[in-house]
Amino acid sequence: MSLAEKLAMLDGDTAFWPGMADTVLRDGLHQHPWPAAVLPRLGLEGLHFVDGPRGVILEGGATTFPPPIARGASWDVALEERIGEAMAREARSFGANLLGAICVNLLRHPGWGRAQETYGEDPQQVGAMGAAMTRGVQGHAIACVKHFALNSIDSARFLVDVQATPRVLHELYLPQFRDCVEAGALAVMSAYNRVNGEWCGQHPQLLGEILKRRWGFRGFVLTDFIFGLRDGTRALLAGQDLEMPFRMIFEACLPDAVASGEVPMARVDDAVLRLLRAQLSVPAGSYPTSLRGCREHRALAREAAIKAIVLLRNEGAVLPLRGITSLAVIGRLAATANLGDRGSSDTRPAPGSVVTPLQGLRAAAPGIAIDVADGADPTAAAALAARCDAALLVVGLDWRHEGEHIHTGDIAPVLRQMPPPDGLLRRFGQRRLRRWWKPVAAAMAGLAGLGSLRPGEHFSSGDRTALELDPHQEALIRAVAAANPRTVVVLMGGGAILCEAWRQLVPGILLLWYPGQEGGAALADVVFGRVSPAGRMPFAVPTSADHLPPFHPRARRITYDLWHGYRRLARDGHPAAFPFGFGLSYSTFAYSDLRVTQAAEAPLLQVQLTVANTGSLAADHVVQLYAEPPGSALERPRRQLVGFARVSLAAAERQVITIPVPLRRLAYFDPASDGFLLEPGPHRLLVAQHSEEAGLGVELELNRAPASPP
Repeated sequence: MSLAEKLAMLDGDTAFWPGMADTVLRDGLHQHPWPAAVLPRLGLEGLHFVDGPRGVILEGGATTFPPPIARGASWDVALEERIGEAMAREARSFGANLLGAICVNLLRHPGWGRAQETYGEDPQQVGAMGAAMTRGVQGHAIACVKHFALNSIDSARFLVDVQATPRVLHELYLPQFRDCVEAGALAVMSAYNRVNGEWCGQHPQLLGEILKRRWGFRGFVLTDFIFGLRDGTRALLAGQDLEMPFRMIFEACLPDAVASGEVPMARVDDAVLRLLRAQLSVPAGSYPTSLRGCREHRALAREAAIKAIVLLRNEGAVLPLRGITSLAVIGRLAATANLGDRGSSDTRPAPGSVVTPLQGLRAAAPGIAIDVADGADPTAAAALAARCDAALLVVGLDWRHEGEHIHTGDIAPVLRQMPPPDGLLRRFGQRRLRRWWKPVAAAMAGLAGLGSLRPGEHFSSGDRTALELDPHQEALIRAVAAANPRTVVVLMGGGAILCEAWRQLVPGILLLWYPGQEGGAALADVVFGRVSPAGRMPFAVPTSADHLPPFHPRARRITYDLWHGYRRLARDGHPAAFPFGFGLSYSTFAYSDLRVTQAAEAPLLQVQLTVANTGSLAADHVVQLYAEPPGSALERPRRQLVGFARVSLAAAERQVITIPVPLRRLAYFDPASDGFLLEPGPHRLLVAQHSEEAGLGVELELNRAPASPP
């Protein structure tokens, strides 16, 4: 390859100005994949990126699955791998081979606007689910894991500098990325934000030292789209390999940087090799358009929606609804295709293919008279509820409440580096343009910085600071609950919803999330008792927002520590409204015969136990394994998740399961030795049904020793 060909491999194959016009004016993000590293002379067909945490986002009828936060509530790694495979096959049907479906940023605060795009608040649970998705995608395409790293505030993502110690990084915010790398991911997307003073897109410690050298990552790093680079030379030297999706900053600076020796050819060759290695790893195969939204994939979406539903409250066994002849279905969202935010993960299922809650309930129970009210008038809704045997309220969030958002003023520094149009370059040449283009670009960037994109067709409202339902929805719940004692509230959304103002007033609460295109059918399966709910909370819901860590959507600087989610609640003595891992069932379960053995050939524990379904219904159950460290002066969580397994049990069935636990999960990161160490003394392992349950435990003695390679 010539030097020009090598450098052309390092950025997207779309020119900046046509690409921006396509994106802004023609909704290009949802029309086609974005190409890079195409080299016809050598027969290289290139990398073709498409987004898709909840399904391929392109127009054309791809399947819309529940988003990752809902699938995280399933705690089903085998299911997640199957979903990854399905998404990758559909991506290939569009001509894409690089799928940005795997977001493993930790949910530090449930008000994060993009909470729906990740799997939860715990690094072990998030890492296991992300690794499963990685394995599924890599069977047919290149799995892109994002956003590396500590990207969990949306409204300030172009500004914020996240401060974190090495211990915080390696124990909480990086392990899930490592899990995906070890599962075979060949692409990692860097984040927009800073970490400890440096932009993630040019961060030598994150990209070079940790990702590539410490973890041995053999794939490539690509930027987040359009605004992911600040300094092209520093970025390439730090370990960035590909600027996406346009020819922009790399194209402007790298030829001179290589010519001067500032960027060594060895770094260019390394980046090119990584891109070639990934591109050539994509398997050949036939991926017809008939894969999109096919019966098999819709069934998979329905299975995912069922397994994600969390039964949060069921007083008096109000659910399942049986023996009723009439049902009031209340709330605007009952008849709405509510799939999630309208940012970069927005999907476009085939028209008429989304099963709403109302449609699902009516199809499942043709013998029940279902009356409907949109809930705009709480008095009328209450009157309807009073006339029916039961009432089901569908309330919650949609794209107007949470999601991805851009403050255009925040991206002005990057826009100052926008290149001149190709026509001007051809007419005047690079040297003549340099004198006057820079101030022109700065002026245009300044104009862009005067405003902020308002919530509209493509981008949502960003982060949430108020975690309750809006006052109208809370008033509607109170009115309907007072009118009908058999009231069930169905919550939709991607982040935590505080329920303290009303949760004791209703006997039943179901968390439906954004349920994907088969969500209405899944809801009916659970409501009418065809399936027992087995979703478990992927984050803790507190009784008060005061129990959460600090969260400022427009923060310029923030410190992340060891304390968020269930760890923080336990440290501060605040019981959760709904603990991490919590979820009710139509059946009951018991644990026995807990045993732990240590593998002789690897730093690994094998935890074995018997799980029994002690109820009269077949049901799935999520076994959660927690570790409690020795009491010492070292600051550590009282309890943390170290493993889990979802099992299916017939009524009265018993099953022996084994959960492997790498010793690294019991260890802490020691900055002095730059690795994970085990605390000496008695460690307690326990199985429990959620993070606050006493559970069944066993103690084991461990010596202070390295838990794994660093």
